Amino acid sequence: MNTDKDARIVQQQYNQMAPGYDRRWQHYTYPTLRFLLDWADIKPSEQVLDVGCGTGELEWLHLQTQPQQSLHGVDLAEAMVAVARQKCAGFPQVSFQVSTAESLPYGDRRFDVIVSASAFHYFPGPLVALTEMGRVLKPGGRLVILDWCRDFLWCQLCDLWLQWRDPAHRQCYTQPELHQYLRQAEFQVIAAQRQRFGLFWGLMIAIAQPIMATVEPQIIPSLIDSPPD
Repeated sequence: MNTDKDARIVQQQYNQMAPGYDRRWQHYTYPTLRFLLDWADIKPSEQVLDVGCGTGELEWLHLQTQPQQSLHGVDLAEAMVAVARQKCAGFPQVSFQVSTAESLPYGDRRFDVIVSASAFHYFPGPLVALTEMGRVLKPGGRLVILDWCRDFLWCQLCDLWLQWRDPAHRQCYTQPELHQYLRQAEFQVIAAQRQRFGLFWGLMIAIAQPIMATVEPQIIPSLIDSPPD
């Protein structure tokens, strides 16, 4: 696995997509990011990191109700980060940096909450990325991951097609596979759910904490969760 080459391919693709990304994908990003924010339940005093922040749309949405929130985002595509910085330019407590998920530019135990939306399937080193998120997360903090879910038939087909046609695509995971990665990175899953958005998109969300702050996990069924199709 050549992680540097994989990262460059994703970087180049999203640099090209950045100018029209929000307009093209708003039908997907708005409902999914609102869903993530509802689950994350971010408190005003919390320090938040968004891994794979793209154009900063999650930050923009959250700032509409919490304009004083301290938010930080990283993305490996410079053009996406440039859009995010412009979008949130009126909020000095919000910052964005160009970085991979596998090498975050922050000190240990910096953040109360880490979120990642629709990015995990691009990470060339998912276990390395999760371990790095654990490094910068405070004890008792929480990690919230929302991503495509291969338990849904449409996502299985989409995953196969993208692996054939899209060099930037890495792979989608099932809910058990994501949870296994989290356990290997010394996280405890405390809540999880699979959820469909529209006709095609089948996603999964997981909230996890470092293993030192364990509680009983809750696998929360949704109306379409048993079984996905």
